[in-house]
Amino acid sequence: MAESGGLKVKQTCAAGLSRFISFASEYDTPKIVHVKSKKVGLVNRFVQLTVIAYIIGYVIVYKKGYQEFDDVESATTAKLKGVIYTNLTNISDSLNDIINHRIFDVADYVIPPQETDAFFVMTNMVFTPNQTQSICPEDPSMANVNCTVDSDCPKGAPVINGNGVRTGTCNVETKTCNIYAWCPVEKDVLPLPNDSILKDSKRFTVLIKNQIEFIKFGVKRRNVIDIINDKNYLRNCTYSSTSEIDRFCPIFELGTIAKYAKVDYDEISIKGGVIAINIRWDCNLDYSEKQCRPEYSFRRLDNKDVNIAKGLNFRFANYYTDNNRNSRDLVKAYGIRFLIKVTGRAGKFNIVPLFLNIGSGIGLLGIATILCDFLMVHCLRKGYYYYDRKYFIVEDVDKEFSESYQEQVTSSQLQPQNEEEHVRSRVGEYNRFRD
Repeated sequence: MAESGGLKVKQTCAAGLSRFISFASEYDTPKIVHVKSKKVGLVNRFVQLTVIAYIIGYVIVYKKGYQEFDDVESATTAKLKGVIYTNLTNISDSLNDIINHRIFDVADYVIPPQETDAFFVMTNMVFTPNQTQSICPEDPSMANVNCTVDSDCPKGAPVINGNGVRTGTCNVETKTCNIYAWCPVEKDVLPLPNDSILKDSKRFTVLIKNQIEFIKFGVKRRNVIDIINDKNYLRNCTYSSTSEIDRFCPIFELGTIAKYAKVDYDEISIKGGVIAINIRWDCNLDYSEKQCRPEYSFRRLDNKDVNIAKGLNFRFANYYTDNNRNSRDLVKAYGIRFLIKVTGRAGKFNIVPLFLNIGSGIGLLGIATILCDFLMVHCLRKGYYYYDRKYFIVEDVDKEFSESYQEQVTSSQLQPQNEEEHVRSRVGEYNRFRD
């Protein structure tokens, strides 16, 4: 028994080894059916040429499929310069000595002094000077502040969206509730209804310094170009998209930015708005790093045609002490917020993405085979004929019928089937395939 069991193990191992040797020393190749059809052939070549043109022309050449890429990392700062002397007419006497006939410089109109990837320039304002905490009548334009008797003004109730807290008394002159607030309250009316106080800010300039890095390639660049040897160049240049040199100048006039963004500076300066400054770095590092230079574009982000909450504004106050009393000057500032957005990527030759794109193209060539097979079998008049030549049908055979099946195969090999019966049976199989 032991000898018999050992013999079976040896036979099993020998059979397994034999199958492994047979597997290692054999090669399988798909059967190819050569179809001589002008229609199918033209479709096949057209699809193949289309795929090849797509891979070479679009993927590899246009999309630079032979390069690896890295996105830009960026840091940006902005520094403004400019001075305005206001000399306005048709302005109320109460504001004449405060905002008229005076100098506005960077410390006055750039709020806050420094931001991340942005800066704000005040172009218009509602100025309320010499406010102190005291009792005064509420602005009549506020909701639910009109009164005729004191009971209309419940004490301690704040004025929703207003300026202070009700004192419980009604002001007989203004017919509004008295409030405890910073008095006098703001009258939210622009000094010049159809103009801005600081519209000449269009002549201000801003120096934008942009430092970028492509970490994967170890490349650092900045938007102050190094092709100019004149150290005084930045003192005299301003950006111009039509100049070969000045289109790389990092100093911009605010009016020029608005012009390139297709914005009327005089109009946007009244109520304010938002303008984007886009700096785009598209660099091909297969060439010199010095060819890696920025391109600028500009556009307005807010909608100028809205009727409600138009433009951009906010309030801030300057606090001081006057006769031992805490006082402040309240400013509702309108202006333009400039957002600086930096985008871009760099590419450099790498054999890996090239081979990946070529491999993808070879795989896409299979579309031609699938399309032509469908056309050949389902669309041509004698599709059954191509079906008969392309497909070989093998029925599933159970073990108990394997012996009888072998006899049928042997018999069919010894006695060839009648050609007419063969075609008839294959047409039936083709129709079942199509159904």
